[in-house]
Amino acid sequence: MVQIKLNTFDSAQISASYACSHGKVRVLAEALPHMLAYDGQTIVIKFGGSAMGDESLSAAFAQDIVYLKQSGVNPVVVHGGGPQIAEMLDKLKIKSEFVNGLRVTDKSTIEVAEMVLAGKINKDIVAAINTQGGNAVGICGKDAKLMIAKRITRISDRELNLMRDVDIGYVGEPVEVNPHIVKVLSQSDLIPVIAPIGVTKTGKTLNINADTFASALAVAIGAKRLLLLTDVPGVLDKSKKLIPELNINRIKKLISNGIISGGMLPKVEGCLEVLEGGVEAVVIIDGRVSHCVLLELFTDHGVGTLLRHK
Repeated sequence: MVQIKLNTFDSAQISASYACSHGKVRVLAEALPHMLAYDGQTIVIKFGGSAMGDESLSAAFAQDIVYLKQSGVNPVVVHGGGPQIAEMLDKLKIKSEFVNGLRVTDKSTIEVAEMVLAGKINKDIVAAINTQGGNAVGICGKDAKLMIAKRITRISDRELNLMRDVDIGYVGEPVEVNPHIVKVLSQSDLIPVIAPIGVTKTGKTLNINADTFASALAVAIGAKRLLLLTDVPGVLDKSKKLIPELNINRIKKLISNGIISGGMLPKVEGCLEVLEGGVEAVVIIDGRVSHCVLLELFTDHGVGTLLRHK
């Protein structure tokens, strides 16, 4: 007699299998409405902070960017690199100082900044995304006249509540954004990864703050969202608890009563300019959370502070 041995499963295995399948269904059910809402939309993501120096977080970020592209979203990555620039300057024994958080940048420093930002960091991020199955292309603001800038010659002195003249060298601010190259890339199967290097109308290289660069680009390209990865959970209240969502009126109140202050103040003020420029919402999220981009965009709860008009 031929005996046929049937696979048997005990109740624990069946329960575990059911729970796993049910969990996947719940995740998909939660994500699907968000995926549909962002389908075909452009999301500008500023990548910076501690996540850039952490191998596992960088890999998770690269996976998130690839998943966004595969789900029909057009991600545009703008990256920083301040710590890496400082490290290279130290190696080359080039001294630098800061004025209101901006690095004083002479001719030698701007050459190092461009080398580190548009060279090493940019290509590392491109390689990380491509390793995860994406098709990333690295560019900077000089390519196709993407980011025309001018030197910063005046900065705000918050203590004295006035503007004062400064000379911080080759540090710039955007004056004209020509996003054609970004649109061409992102509307194909390619993912733009952009170093925050700009150029003057006379061809001089300028270093631009990555938040500022990403904000100007998001407005010019008509992005649906701007995500700013930071080293904090988001905007905190007076009890140091995360504020999940803010509108423009409440943002202004929190600024006026001093709850939004310090390093968060210029970031939030920049977010206000982005909102007033037509971007639907800006999110300040904690880049130290693995897969923070997907969690923010494709889950109901998000992982940071959402800033919107109303």
